[in-house]
Amino acid sequence: MKTIYLDNNATTQMAPEVIEIMQESYALYGNASSMHSLGRESMVAIEAARSSVARMIGADGAEIIFTSGGSESDNTVLMLARDMIDEGSKRHRIVTSTIEHPAIIETCQYLEKKGYHIDYVNVDASGRIDSDSFAQLMGDDVLLVSIMAGNNETGTIQDIQKLTQIAHAAGALMHTDAVQAIGKMETDVRQWGVDYLSLSGHKFYGPKGVGALYVRKGAPFKAFVKGGHQEDGNRAGTYNTAAIVGMGRAADLVFETSVQERQNLWYLREKLRTGLQAAIPNVVVNGHPTLCLPGTLNVSFAGAEGESILLMLDFEGIAVSTGSACATGSLEPSYVLLAGGLDVELAHGSIRFSLGRYNTESDIDYVLEKMPTIIRRLREISTR
Repeated sequence: MKTIYLDNNATTQMAPEVIEIMQESYALYGNASSMHSLGRESMVAIEAARSSVARMIGADGAEIIFTSGGSESDNTVLMLARDMIDEGSKRHRIVTSTIEHPAIIETCQYLEKKGYHIDYVNVDASGRIDSDSFAQLMGDDVLLVSIMAGNNETGTIQDIQKLTQIAHAAGALMHTDAVQAIGKMETDVRQWGVDYLSLSGHKFYGPKGVGALYVRKGAPFKAFVKGGHQEDGNRAGTYNTAAIVGMGRAADLVFETSVQERQNLWYLREKLRTGLQAAIPNVVVNGHPTLCLPGTLNVSFAGAEGESILLMLDFEGIAVSTGSACATGSLEPSYVLLAGGLDVELAHGSIRFSLGRYNTESDIDYVLEKMPTIIRRLREISTR
């Protein structure tokens, strides 16, 4: 049976070039914090990876802090804001959106329970934030704004540069969760003007368990993970040399190939979208039609449950998702889709196809061959 992997927003397979360099780096067993030659060898490799990650997003190496991934990076920024409020900042409000990743949403909900003031900006039917509504939430009491660059479920892209300008005009700090954006859209911290940016290696063909946080030079910062002097005291913990090196190589590949890759992903996405809409009636495409991550296609099928579609596709060797992988096991419809005003039934019938670097036209042809029969069978069952 064929295996078609269309769940790249959940995680990507490691690039062969990444696997190769990681295998080589396992020989660098010296602790990078040690002063002897074996430690220095590891640190040289780590610093090279830091430069690669920085180049990928238009930053300086000194502005990159290695973390365990996007969730830690997100939490670090929110807990920084909490500490600043606790220390007497006159600014005491945090603003985010209703469609953020659970690493932001659930942390904000935790802070709310502790008495911190969180405001959530709404999105329109396409998942976009209205800049006027966003501006109305700004004020001299806003400390931090956190808005994702590209949504993990619908793929909808936000205008981070404009939102940052509005936030900065109000004197607030700006963070963006760019975990899904890396490699799929132009990501330049200087152009965007953000103070903080989160990324994760396994979303762009690197290893799991490693990520980074960009902190603009001069922006407030203190360590979230404490207990050591690593990362100039900004993040404690023994360096995972192989994973960091692997992420650095993945960053190089993004820098070298992302433009062509984005064009190819959009072509495949549109082939899948038009094919589904031509072959299956009552198909609703979720998210913005053009301001969308090129490999993401979120579709709702009226009269069919998303979980059932997923299982039947899996039986045919096709791996997809019903939404965010972080919500797997939940029977609740996607809060991201509901935030955009989608009907509950349609939200329950949504499937996220997320294409990646190694997908081909034959993959799309195979999906288009199998989908009409699956949807027809499920609709027949639901009307009996």
